Amino acid sequence: MPTVRDVRSKAGEEPITMLTAYDAPTASIVDEAGVDIILVGDSLGNTTLGHETTLPVTVDDMARHTGAVARATEDALIVADMPFLSIGVDEAASIENAGRMLKEEDAHAVKLECGPHTVDLTKKLVQLGIPVMAHLGLTPQHVNQYGGYPRQGTDQEAAERILELAEAHENAGAFSLVLEHVPSNLAAEVTDAIDIPTIGIGAGPDCDGQVLVVDDAVGLSEWTPSFSKQFGDVRGEMESAIDDYVAAVESGEFPAAEHGHEESDLEELY
Repeated sequence: MPTVRDVRSKAGEEPITMLTAYDAPTASIVDEAGVDIILVGDSLGNTTLGHETTLPVTVDDMARHTGAVARATEDALIVADMPFLSIGVDEAASIENAGRMLKEEDAHAVKLECGPHTVDLTKKLVQLGIPVMAHLGLTPQHVNQYGGYPRQGTDQEAAERILELAEAHENAGAFSLVLEHVPSNLAAEVTDAIDIPTIGIGAGPDCDGQVLVVDDAVGLSEWTPSFSKQFGDVRGEMESAIDDYVAAVESGEFPAAEHGHEESDLEELY
């Protein structure tokens, strides 16, 4: 099983693979494929819980799904996302919420959507033994502030702010950094400027690793962002199988004799 030290040591050495998972069956498949890191993302709000954004996801939601993933995973490093308002409001509550993911649900680290307010918190969490994956660029929990999900770091001032925050979180002890939906040349500069590995999503090829939402990667989502890629058609396979099931039941083809049994020793009940 890779540790946070192992992940950190891969910076500039070998590509890091990360995928999300929200349940035990998916986690088992992702783990068996040899993915380095499983992110239990708060994107489960969109993919699993039926919300339009990640904002309604609670600490209890994240704990429940993190535990499910951890129980099915043997090799991958498990990172739990910290949901909206679970950190940054009160330090003690932030520490308790983050610590719960490791102490009760067997995560190995937490991910924070970062800003200036998470630098000191990152340092404190790391001091307490809670490894932190930082996240800069597009941070979906700011959807109402952004008015959507626009690319970040597209002007000089914004790009410099991302670089400064990346360096600040590295200095605070973060072991890696997710860069989401930023220009590829900015991601390349950040990757070159810091020693911890960068993991990109919509950030070009020069990051130390890549992450995708597993539903997008396997083709389960109805819609995928432009920076993603479908490597399969799970949705199509499911639709075909379920259509076949409905047709078989309606036609009487299923269940057939081989799908049940008769007990010869039973007497007639009436």
